[in-house]
Amino acid sequence: MTLLDLALAITAAAFALSLLRVVLGPSVADRAVAGDVGFYAVVAAIALLAVRTGQTAFIDVVLIATLLGFLATVALSVLIGRGRS
Repeated sequence: MTLLDLALAITAAAFALSLLRVVLGPSVADRAVAGDVGFYAVVAAIALLAVRTGQTAFIDVVLIATLLGFLATVALSVLIGRGRS
């Protein structure tokens, strides 16, 4: 098992735990944060696969997904913030 395989396994575990938190989260904010963690775990796995396979197209996917994830986080935080006032 190489170091990249170990990193992929840890990333998969982080995704599984975040998925569990999405299901069991007591509040909407907890579920939103867990969803973000799960999304970025998938992005990290794609980045690790880019390094492992040498495919440069994966890097473009990582950049676009990171931008979309940031925008989704901002939009979700605005929605959650409006719900409390």
